[in-house]
Amino acid sequence: MSQPTSNSAAGITWDLGDLYHGADDAAIEKHLAASLKRAKAFEKKYRGKIKTLKPTQAKTLLGALVEQEQLFEQMDRPAVFAGLLHAGKTDDPRHGALLARTQEARTAINKHLIFFDLEWVELPQAIAKKVIAHPSLKKYRHWLEQKRVWKPYYLSEPEEKLLDAKALTGKSAFGRLFEETTASMTCPFTHNGATDELSVQEILAKLYDADRSVRKAAAEGLSVGLQKQSRLLTFIFNTVVSDHRTDCDLRSYPNVMASRNLANEIGSDVVEALMKATEKHYPLVQRYYRLKGKLLGIDKLYDYDRYAPLSGEMPKCDWPTARSTVQESYEAFSPMAGEVIRTFFEKNWIDAELRPGKRGGAFSSSAVPSAHPYILMNFTERLRDVMTLAHELGHGLHQYLSRGQGYLQCDTPLTTAEMASVFGEMLTFRRMQERYPEPKQRLAMLCGKIEDAFATVFRQVVLTRFEQSLHAARQKQGELSTNAINAIWMKANQAMFGDVVEFTPGYSTWWSYIGHFIRSPFYCYAYSFGELLVLALFQKYKRDGDAFVPKYLELLSSGGSDAPHLLLAKLGVDVTDPKFWELGLKLLGEMVAEAEKLATA
Repeated sequence: MSQPTSNSAAGITWDLGDLYHGADDAAIEKHLAASLKRAKAFEKKYRGKIKTLKPTQAKTLLGALVEQEQLFEQMDRPAVFAGLLHAGKTDDPRHGALLARTQEARTAINKHLIFFDLEWVELPQAIAKKVIAHPSLKKYRHWLEQKRVWKPYYLSEPEEKLLDAKALTGKSAFGRLFEETTASMTCPFTHNGATDELSVQEILAKLYDADRSVRKAAAEGLSVGLQKQSRLLTFIFNTVVSDHRTDCDLRSYPNVMASRNLANEIGSDVVEALMKATEKHYPLVQRYYRLKGKLLGIDKLYDYDRYAPLSGEMPKCDWPTARSTVQESYEAFSPMAGEVIRTFFEKNWIDAELRPGKRGGAFSSSAVPSAHPYILMNFTERLRDVMTLAHELGHGLHQYLSRGQGYLQCDTPLTTAEMASVFGEMLTFRRMQERYPEPKQRLAMLCGKIEDAFATVFRQVVLTRFEQSLHAARQKQGELSTNAINAIWMKANQAMFGDVVEFTPGYSTWWSYIGHFIRSPFYCYAYSFGELLVLALFQKYKRDGDAFVPKYLELLSSGGSDAPHLLLAKLGVDVTDPKFWELGLKLLGEMVAEAEKLATA
C-alpha cells in the first residue's frame, strides 16, 4: 500500500495500552490462565443448579450472573486486544499468532460455561418468569428473557461444545483469510501513462475524484485487482455461505436470516416491511441520478460516476480540520457528548493513518467495559472521511455511555447500534453546511449527503437481497462459480438504478471485497433501519430542541438493557408500525426535491 507522506493522518494511531502493552505482554497469558481456572470453578459451583432453580432462589442466579459477567470480560479481553492488533496490521505474523492463541484459549474456557445457557433455557417457563421478576435481578431481566428466546435452537451440550470448537477452523478461519487477503491485495491504477499499485481502500477513495478519467481508471484497477483474487474469494464466499446453511439446518432455524433477526430482536415481518418499503422508492434513486447526470453534464452515467463530486471546488480536508469539525458538532449537541468525543482524540483511541497491511473500512470496537472503545478508519483527506469519522465516533459515544450496563448488556442489537452513528453523521453534516456556505458547495454537500443516505438505505437493502439470492442459489445449485455470483450481484444492483446508471463489466465482481457478507451474514439491513430511524429522530430533535438531548443520551446509556422497540418508545418512536419507514423515505424525497430546487437557482 502506498502512503503519501503528506497525508495529515500519518501518525494518528491508537494506543492499546489500556488493554495490554504489546503482543508479548505477560498479562495476556496470566489472564487466560486465570480465566480457565475461574471457569472450571464456576462450572463446579453451578452445574445442575440453574435448571433446578426455585422461585425463591433468585439470589443464587444473581450470584452466578455477576460471576459470569466478570469472567466473560476477563476471558474476552485478550481476544479483543489481539483482534485490534491484527486489524491494525494483518501482515504481522505475531499478530496472527496471538489472535489464534487467544481465540483457541477462549474456546477452551468457554466449554466450561456453555452449560449455563442450556440449563437456563431448560428451566420451566412458569418458574423462570417468577425468578426473573425478583427485584434483585432487575438489572439482568432483559438479558435473561432474551436468552430464553433462543431455546428452540439450542443443541445438546456436547454438540454446542463441538460447534464452538470447530468454528475456529471453520467460519472464523475463513473470515481471517478474507481479511488478510483483501488487506494485502493491490490494484493497478493507471492514469496519465503511469501505473501505481494501490490498496483497495486507496483505490476506492479515487472513485470520489472530480476527474472522471481518475474514477474510470480506479474502477478498472479495482476490477482487475478483484479478478486476480476471484478464485480464492469465490471459494471463501461459497464456504462461508455453506457453513451458515449448515448451522441453520443443525439448529432448525426457519430460514437463513432467522438467527440475525433474533439477535437484532426484530421480527422477520418488520424486516421485510422495511425492505419492501425501501424498494418501492427505487424510482427516487433513479430520479436523483438523472438530476446528477445533468449537473455533471454527462449523458450516460456509469457505475464509477455514482460518487463523483458535483464540483471540483470542494476542498480536501486534513485531519485537524476533520477532528475539529466532528468535535464541534457533538459539542454543540451536548457538552457532555462533546467531552467524550474529545477524549477519543486526546487519549489516542483512534487509528486513522494509512499503512501497509491495515484492515480496510472502518469500525468502532466496544472492547470491554473496564476499558473503552477503539476506532479504526482509513483517512484519505476527503470530506466524506469526515462523515466516516463522525459515524464511528457515534458508535464510540454509544459504546462508551453504555458501559455502565455491564458486559452482558452494554452492546445493542445491530439495528439500534447504527442509530448513534448515523445521528452523529447528521450532526456533522449540519456543521459542515455552516463551514462551507457557498451555494455550489452547499448543493454539492447536499448531494453528497443524499448519496450517503442512499448508500445507507437503498444500497443496504440491495446487499441484503443479494445475500438472500446468494444463499438460495448456493443451497439449490451447490458451489457457485464466480460468474454465477456476478450475475446475482448485477441483478440486485440493477433493480435499484434501473436504466439510469450503466454498469461496466468489471463491476460484476465488486461483491467480493465486502466484508459484512463474510463477518456478519445479513448485517446490512441494519444500516437501512438505522438511517430511516435517525431521519425520524432528527426531525424530533429539530422540533423538540434541547429537551430531546437528555432523552437521547439516556437511550444511548441504556445499551441493550431492554428491547429496542421499548427503548425507542420512550422517544415516541414506534418501529413496529410499517408506516414508520415511510416517514424517513419521505424525508429523503424532500432532500432530493431540495437538490432539484438548488440546481435551478
